[in-house]
Amino acid sequence: MTAYALLIHPSANRVYAESAVGLAAAELTVFGDRALDGRLADITITTIGGLPYVTFTGVDLTDRDLSVLANLSARYAFFARDGDLLRPLEVTGRDRFDSDLITIPKYAGKTNEQFTRLLLNVTALATTDRAGAAGTGGTSGTSGTAVTVGAAAGPLGPDSPPLRVLDPMCGRGTTLNQAMMYGWHAAGVEIDGKDFEVYANFIRTWLKHKRLKHSAEITPVRRNRAVLGRRLAVTLAASKDDHRAGRIVDLTMVHADTRRSRQVFRAGSFDAIVTDAPYGVQHGTRGQAGRLTRDPLGLLAEALPEWVALLRPGGALGISWNTLVAARDDLAALLVKAGLEVADGPGYGGFAHRVDQAIVRDLIVAQRA
Repeated sequence: MTAYALLIHPSANRVYAESAVGLAAAELTVFGDRALDGRLADITITTIGGLPYVTFTGVDLTDRDLSVLANLSARYAFFARDGDLLRPLEVTGRDRFDSDLITIPKYAGKTNEQFTRLLLNVTALATTDRAGAAGTGGTSGTSGTAVTVGAAAGPLGPDSPPLRVLDPMCGRGTTLNQAMMYGWHAAGVEIDGKDFEVYANFIRTWLKHKRLKHSAEITPVRRNRAVLGRRLAVTLAASKDDHRAGRIVDLTMVHADTRRSRQVFRAGSFDAIVTDAPYGVQHGTRGQAGRLTRDPLGLLAEALPEWVALLRPGGALGISWNTLVAARDDLAALLVKAGLEVADGPGYGGFAHRVDQAIVRDLIVAQRA
């Protein structure tokens, strides 16, 4: 058994930084249970040299295991630990693109980038393949065909097949960009036309500046001769070698009402659905007849049947929300009513944290059987 220490990334904003260490410990607990067969123990917060670390022990952790842990949302550096002596470890996660894909966009209401990664991680780890192996599987390419991978790898393994991720209230695309960072296929639905246009301009400009092989076009979305909205369709590769090898990432963003998602995407085509619900304070979403609503439960009650239909069996849905405007039990009841099973294993109860005076954010994860 080896002792380890995780140094938390210093770039979190001030308020998030107050909660970052505790959130990292909860996320690490989920990783240990879902991706590493319960081989992590003694997860705690320890002060070393005046700085807070998340320390833990691991049984027979391989380089492959450490590469999975390298995807932790707040990971800055990993160390093997001998008392207060720390030995740096080289670890490499799934990131395929430069970090400015995530950090360049700045706007009011943007979800914290580290939290977006955390929500995506714990949702992905709740997926299973079609054979029912926990924490594994995904889809390869664009066909939606399930591919079983080894249980030890999980979706965050270094060579695991790409997942297909949907953010049905994607705003200006933070979740889409994080999914792309992992080399996963990303799709989003956004009702705000300005957000759609801002994201389309950003991603096309970013791709050109990076000189990545890609295609990008905006086309109308039609059903029964009626126009539902607009679709941004992008294909890209992280390198020329990836492009030659056919390792292509698909990105789609649709300007439409999320409650019509089934008219936009094929049923059962996503491994994970990840979204940040309207907080009910600074944030809202357009309801019926275009009215701004700040009731996340009302919106979710209407939208969940659409989303669940898009989730494949064994897929998982993760939602973050403001607990001051919606109780966890009420949200869990909606998920169960929609046919999902709420995850309640180790770590999932440790994610509530303050965002500001009016927002205490938490997350909930559920799986489609």
